[in-house]
Amino acid sequence: MTSAAPAPRVIAVVGPTAAGKSDLGVHLARRLGGEVVNADSMQLYRGMDIGTAKLTHEERAGVPHRLLDIWDVTETASVAEYQRLARAEIDRLRAEGRVPVLVGGSGLYVRGAIDALDFPGTDPAVRARLEAELTLRGSGVLHARLAQADPRAAAAILPSNGRRIVRALEVIKITGRPFTANLPGHEAVYDTVQIGVDVPRPELDARIALRVDRMWEAGLVEEVRALEARGLRNGRTSSRALGYQQVLSALAGDCTEEEARAETVRATKRFARRQDSWFRRDSRVHWLDGSEGAAGRLREDALALIERAVTA
Repeated sequence: MTSAAPAPRVIAVVGPTAAGKSDLGVHLARRLGGEVVNADSMQLYRGMDIGTAKLTHEERAGVPHRLLDIWDVTETASVAEYQRLARAEIDRLRAEGRVPVLVGGSGLYVRGAIDALDFPGTDPAVRARLEAELTLRGSGVLHARLAQADPRAAAAILPSNGRRIVRALEVIKITGRPFTANLPGHEAVYDTVQIGVDVPRPELDARIALRVDRMWEAGLVEEVRALEARGLRNGRTSSRALGYQQVLSALAGDCTEEEARAETVRATKRFARRQDSWFRRDSRVHWLDGSEGAAGRLREDALALIERAVTA
């Protein structure tokens, strides 16, 4: 009696925005007989296409992409809900003998999918009090409180990100522990090969600036205007997405479109640095050269890495 073949490993393609993760993910899924599972928190939203650099149907090259366009822009993102959905897709693919290729730069979403993370629940009363204080006093005051309670969390969360500050303070109140204490070590629930796409900072910054220019040319302002009519401005998560937040400010008359574009470039560069720092802390990530000069090698290097990991 022959034993069943082991379930395929999970492949995770991670790294900062504009590094080339999406294209690599499509290539790997095609070569390995798999499907892409999205791990970009903003690509979960329907209609947020241009500003999130969502691949077109043609660019997906026939590879099924899961967990795209599943939430309305008015819905608040939930990592716990994403974890449930992502694991369902990963389990389905592995049961079918197909390779799940997780692709995205949202670090907590990647870890939620592949690592043993349990996300604390929510307390409506605590959340309501914190949100009321956020509205009344602003995010800076709450961020200062978070810095006292959990300096590591405060260092990782921007002082302007009221939603994440409120969540961190809520978890501290509910659990009686620092927010970062609820993120355990890197204990995997799947056999995973993580591939980081590494692009030198000057080149990555240039790619980001070019990408933002192309987003404007492709109609980002019109996309935001259409989504605003569908409730984008009231979306706690979606309204803070890079590009969308800045265009909403321009549409409200708080800045010009050119100022919004320049701020989108600056904010995206800052965000890319935080993404890079997040993934660099995980020693399981194998970094491959994604620079322009190595463009011809990245795909083959990734396949070679996967082959070595599978046979090791």
